[in-house]
Amino acid sequence: MGMVSEFRTFIAKGNVVDLAVGVVIGAAFGKIVTALVDGVVMPIVGVALGGVSVSDWKVVLRPAALDAAGKQVAEVAVRYGMLIQTLIDFVIIAFVIFLMLKAYNRLHKPSDAAPAEDVLLLREIRDSLRRPGP
Repeated sequence: MGMVSEFRTFIAKGNVVDLAVGVVIGAAFGKIVTALVDGVVMPIVGVALGGVSVSDWKVVLRPAALDAAGKQVAEVAVRYGMLIQTLIDFVIIAFVIFLMLKAYNRLHKPSDAAPAEDVLLLREIRDSLRRPGP
């Protein structure tokens, strides 16, 4: 019974719940960025490159053909266009997370205007030790 109650305490902590919420929101944000890249960015890149979709870029290792029985054999290709598109998704997601963390850190940065009382006390002690004795 001790392990169950320990696990329940672990789950009830705010950090686990915050992590779960972050994962869910991150997954949803990833879908938004993928839709943005697929629907907006890549068509513009495709038009700029002559009307070819980047996700269709590939190197065909073996073209599609008919076997001896007349059955269609699929082509074998390295689809590097999908990799490029996924890398663009990743870069956009990483950049937005960087901007969000930068803003978060700026909001939660401690104020340098008023040093802590301990620091002031230590400065007074240091200054009193520097003064020549009476």
